[in-house]
Amino acid sequence: MSVPARGRRATLRLTAADVRGAAWSLVSTAAGLGLAIWVVPGVEVTNPWSLVLAALAVAVGDALLRPVLRGVARRSGVVGALVSGVVAQVAVAWAALTYLPGFRSGTWTDVLAVLVIAAVLMALGRWVVGASDNEYVIGDLLRRARRQAGVPRGGAAGAAAERPAGLLVVLLDGVARPTLDYALQAGLAPTLARWVGDGSHHLTTWWARVPATTPASTVGLLHGSTEHVPAFRWWSRALGRLVVTNRPADAAAVEARTSDGAGLLAGGGVAVSTMFSGDAATSLLVMSRAREGLGPGQMFVHFFASPFVLVRAVVVALGELLKELYQGWQQAVRGVEPRVSRLGWYPVLRAVTNVVLRDLNTTLVAEQLVRGAPVVCVDLVDYDEIAHHAGPLRPESLRALEGLDRVVGLWEQVAAVAPRRYDVVVLSDHGQSLGATFEQVTGRSFLDEVRRLMALDPPGDRARPDDDGRARDDAASARGEGRRRATAPDSEAWGPANTALNALRPGQPGAQDTDAGRMLVGPDRSERRSDAAPALPELPEVAVVGSGNLGMVWFPRAPRRLTGDEVRARWPALLPGLVANPAVGVVVERGPRGEVRAHGRGGSRDLLTGEVVGADPLAPFGSRAAADLVRVAGLEDAGDLVLVSSVDEVGMVHAFEGLVGSHGGLGGAQNQAVLLHPAHLAVPDDELEDVDGTPMLVGAEAVHRRLVAWLRDLGVRPPVAEEAPGRGSVA
Repeated sequence: MSVPARGRRATLRLTAADVRGAAWSLVSTAAGLGLAIWVVPGVEVTNPWSLVLAALAVAVGDALLRPVLRGVARRSGVVGALVSGVVAQVAVAWAALTYLPGFRSGTWTDVLAVLVIAAVLMALGRWVVGASDNEYVIGDLLRRARRQAGVPRGGAAGAAAERPAGLLVVLLDGVARPTLDYALQAGLAPTLARWVGDGSHHLTTWWARVPATTPASTVGLLHGSTEHVPAFRWWSRALGRLVVTNRPADAAAVEARTSDGAGLLAGGGVAVSTMFSGDAATSLLVMSRAREGLGPGQMFVHFFASPFVLVRAVVVALGELLKELYQGWQQAVRGVEPRVSRLGWYPVLRAVTNVVLRDLNTTLVAEQLVRGAPVVCVDLVDYDEIAHHAGPLRPESLRALEGLDRVVGLWEQVAAVAPRRYDVVVLSDHGQSLGATFEQVTGRSFLDEVRRLMALDPPGDRARPDDDGRARDDAASARGEGRRRATAPDSEAWGPANTALNALRPGQPGAQDTDAGRMLVGPDRSERRSDAAPALPELPEVAVVGSGNLGMVWFPRAPRRLTGDEVRARWPALLPGLVANPAVGVVVERGPRGEVRAHGRGGSRDLLTGEVVGADPLAPFGSRAAADLVRVAGLEDAGDLVLVSSVDEVGMVHAFEGLVGSHGGLGGAQNQAVLLHPAHLAVPDDELEDVDGTPMLVGAEAVHRRLVAWLRDLGVRPPVAEEAPGRGSVA
């Protein structure tokens, strides 16, 4: 659906609000420059009115250079936009402070110092007067949109019937429904609270099935299928290696297997900072397309070239890093439990995701709304990033959610004057649950515990033939001889950073980071035998992976998935030992005739027939547990053994990796995802399923179908009969 063209008169119309906004921008820039010049010894000003002239020169220089920079970025990509934008900011400021009357300037480094300090002081000033600091990032975009729409500040862009419909889908990564309820009651999400309070939106819950992870939910929401994603990372027998979804090549492969060409964003949509593209025409900072670049370079010019915006983001990011170090130290001093280490690369990642990427996403989405994209989807990872390390309900996590509410409020302002009449849907991909880690409970990592149990009660010291006919000593291998342990940054926290780094670095498409294939993988005896024959690469004895409190164990040397009986025959202590572990709630095995049985410390349950022997191990996990575990255990790349941690009476779980806030399996709030939708976009009762007494959509696929139906209801997407056929699933 096309966007109506706007006349020249509407484009050139100025309002009193525009004049006030421009005046405030001019005064604040002049004040920031004046204070910065006072701090920097190499620059002096002799006439206060020269500051106003310099601020005006900066604004005019930005307006004149922006078209040129867009042309440069169109040819040179995002890197060109970054370099040219920074150079342009410094050049304009240097020219203003060098050639305008009333200034005595030093070197270009002095000018750069003035820019940095002015950006920080202007951000602090906005915070002191109670203005949204993020609004500074898109202030000129808002003014431009209002001028084009011909409306005053706070007004709407004409009657609803005059504008075609559009949809903005905002993913609040990791926010559970109970967590959002707490934030609404605490006054930390005033924008969303206003929507719910005035009845414009309905707040409901949808069930994030196992695996309750970002890749599974995101590919389901955007492409309508989760069958190729059994966890966050997994062993692929077909590829003979570990697949890690926050690595662009693996994300691209998953999308290729899943997409039918008619994803949620097909037909001209835009994906921003998502793991998969949803078949969008424009992809910006999208993981699965990172090997193709971060997106069209001209889309990034506004952020990189706007006076002080990028500089402010970088400087404020440093403040975020220091804040994280302080908050982590405070947790340790107060003895907060459970907790994990918040050092290493995490403070840097938090600074990048919660400041630089948040501001960049704010700009990119606002730009697309002003351009009139029919449907835009953005994934905001800020809360999820902090909650993993601090805890889902800890103060710093909820403060991140408060910041995201402000961003949504800014987009609401842009949507009000955009060329389309945007409806906004806010949802999450899953929740999070709190709890001590597996290693904190047992004293050993998940991998070490599996190795220890495999080494107990060995079947004998003789070598016996494996399924491929080669003789190997399983017991010696399981005892960890020649064990290797690699640490690779493949945790979920590295997703946004991996997208940017892989898009910017040179390399062969599809190349894999070899460390990723070794993480949490058992011993490979080819490393300890220098005289080994080079004929065939040996596979590891065992691959062990944790995706939150969902654990999986593979035995890669077997050409097919092993049954529970085969596991018992080879390693008699493994299954009983895992079942007896206090951090483990359920161990799922498959039988020779397709049976699926869940074992707990007090009994077992046949997940297909429902037959229970002893105590039902799924009782603590709710009514959806059996269906979810049957489904995930039946996926092509699921582990030979599938585990879910134990859960206590208040919903605390135990991650199989080093995260105090986790998701992936069952227990606590991690499966209770958020769906906040406009009241006029209904969810039919026949699409809802009962989950412990509450009707809700079940599975990301169901939410995808509902989002697509809403697009059709709005006229953004043609009816089913008019849609072009998809390109089919790629095997």
